[in-house]
Amino acid sequence: MKKARNTVLLNAIAFRIKEIRESQNITQEVFYNDTGINVGRIEKAKRDISVTTLSKICEYLGITLPLFFKNLDY
Repeated sequence: MKKARNTVLLNAIAFRIKEIRESQNITQEVFYNDTGINVGRIEKAKRDISVTTLSKICEYLGITLPLFFKNLDY
């Protein structure tokens, strides 16, 4: 069975992560060094992201999951 993939949602999440990261002047390299998460791959929206990984990203960026999803356009 083929996995369902919502590319519109993945792109919206990717854009939001990049938007928040850049607003805090955090480079992809610094993000990776601090978290071990390759955010560059996530920001390309080529792969699904787990809730656990998204939670870690939000924690690093200093926001909650509900705030992350607030007004997310998809």
